[in-house]
Amino acid sequence: MKPPERPLRIAEIFGPTIQGEGALIGQPTVFVRAGGCDYRCSWCDSMHAVDSAYRDSWAAMDAAQVWARVRELSGGRPLTVSISGGNPAIQDFGPLIAMGRAEGYAFALETQGSIARDWFAQLSVLVLSPKPPSSGERPDWAAFDACLAAGQGAGAVVLKIVVFDDADYAWARAVADRYPGLDLVLQPGNPEVDPDLPVAAQDVADRLLWLVDKVMAEGWFRPRLLPQLHVLLWGNKRGV
Repeated sequence: MKPPERPLRIAEIFGPTIQGEGALIGQPTVFVRAGGCDYRCSWCDSMHAVDSAYRDSWAAMDAAQVWARVRELSGGRPLTVSISGGNPAIQDFGPLIAMGRAEGYAFALETQGSIARDWFAQLSVLVLSPKPPSSGERPDWAAFDACLAAGQGAGAVVLKIVVFDDADYAWARAVADRYPGLDLVLQPGNPEVDPDLPVAAQDVADRLLWLVDKVMAEGWFRPRLLPQLHVLLWGNKRGV
């Protein structure tokens, strides 16, 4: 007998809006943000979906309930559903993905690559985003490789690395060399994570320009260099 489905812990569901970063930047998207994470990055901008102190604010929903909300928000018109967190790989989103794919929706997921799931293969885009030294975390490369293997059936697998400083940049180059076959996105880090504080557009531009200058000076033409578009538009406001 199949065990009963465990409820999903959901921090928020919102959209449609645009994807603000990474491989699908600018694409219309509904976001499903999972609650819970096995990392505690020093600059995390989603602590409301990470820290167990917020657990009481997370909704316990089964896959059908989550899917009903996604369909409501999207008006039943297929688009991309982005599953984020926290680390959504902690939970079983396989049933939700199956429901959505049956109705023509595409699914993208971003994870740091610490927990592999067989349903990664059902994604349209799997974004693996190992955390650099500035995060205070140390990736487990065996676990990361297991995630990469699990995602081989996905439509695309993308390596995305956030860069805050010179040490992160050097680390990013080493990681990129370790995985030469993956599409690569570099994104400047956002040090301001308080949702109630404004973010100056010039600060966003300056961080990106620093990264662009560094990459071009070295003649490293492999990565795509992208900003956090949602930060440029809305600062750190949640749910957009």
